[in-house]
Amino acid sequence: MESVVWQGLALSGIFSWIVITCYFDVTKKIRSLLQPWVSHHVVSGTSIILKIQKHQHKFLDALFSGLSCIVSVPFYTAFLPLLFWSGHGKLARQMTLLMALCDYLGNCIKDVVSAPRPNCPPVRRITATKDEEENALEYGLPSSHTLNTVCLSGFLVCYVLSYTQSEDAFVKLGAVTLACLLVGFIGFGRIYLGMHSLIDIIGGLVFGFMILAIWLSVHEYVDAFIVSGQNVTSFWAALSFLLLFAYPTPEFPTPSFEYHTAFDGVVFGIVTGIQQTYHQFHHEAVPRIFTSQLTIPTFLGRMLVGIPTILIVKFCSKALAKWILPVVSNTLGIPIKSTSYVPMLNGSATDKKSSEIKQSSYIHKMLFFSQQDLFDVDTGIRFLQYAGLAWSVVDLVPSLFSHLRL
Repeated sequence: MESVVWQGLALSGIFSWIVITCYFDVTKKIRSLLQPWVSHHVVSGTSIILKIQKHQHKFLDALFSGLSCIVSVPFYTAFLPLLFWSGHGKLARQMTLLMALCDYLGNCIKDVVSAPRPNCPPVRRITATKDEEENALEYGLPSSHTLNTVCLSGFLVCYVLSYTQSEDAFVKLGAVTLACLLVGFIGFGRIYLGMHSLIDIIGGLVFGFMILAIWLSVHEYVDAFIVSGQNVTSFWAALSFLLLFAYPTPEFPTPSFEYHTAFDGVVFGIVTGIQQTYHQFHHEAVPRIFTSQLTIPTFLGRMLVGIPTILIVKFCSKALAKWILPVVSNTLGIPIKSTSYVPMLNGSATDKKSSEIKQSSYIHKMLFFSQQDLFDVDTGIRFLQYAGLAWSVVDLVPSLFSHLRL
């Protein structure tokens, strides 16, 4: 009974926050206070970036671009399934949840403040990958790479030290030192690449340590709820839905909301799959890599089976969502548009309402539904696509491993 009460209170609190922020236009008020101050520091910090970039070299370009790639969201997205299949399910699901939390809060702050990145030119901006080009379209404060590195490396250090139960002070000091060096290299690299100002890096550090401290105090409770709680799937479905509407409206369009939608779907898929199959595939006694029960050849076999499977599921989930959601929306009389996924719905983009960015009217639509408003069906498609992918990682693929004796 207590579980149902706190779930209801949590969802009611989020819904109340949505209503309050919508009615009082909280986002714009906060932006009007913070944006000028942050923008001033971005401009004044340009000289620091230019001084650093005077020492540009092809080796440094490659080094910092490479470091940015290995702490990026796509890298973690590719790495986390392997962590699940290696037998470290608890670490994998907690890092997935932490990554989603970092992504949501970091992008919320970005779009609330809507502070610019360093001007290019005079700053030289290096975008070595398509992912970096998309990152450059987001706002600056805080640096997501810095924030994510603080949280994930910090949590990983804490988890490993706890798992190994090491009491050696030198081991602890070495682990913390390595994490700090990684954070330092990432932060400096983001400035060197022209992607962020010093104020963005400081913001990433501050918010990163705050999120890490909160997560370290609650992660065991969250994990216990996911594996053995009541009404987990229904609660998380409602939570995921509300978080789509709770996302703030940026000053101008950015890809940040799309990233949040994808990770929102990932977490829902992971939570749903874990809740259903925890005692089969994800309990603490499952075989782990580098043991006789899960050898390297067996793990490679899991990769050869698992990776193609989740890619097929992602494709099928997207195809089904593209077919089902427009049909359901039309049946319910919900006006919709599609920015990219459903070409036949692109024509509605000429409508006056369609010229608004997809985040801008979600809150209004949920609270004050109007037949003239158009829902962007791409949001639902993206959510279901990544939810299906994540579910397959923790449910379908482990079932295949069981049948194939991997």
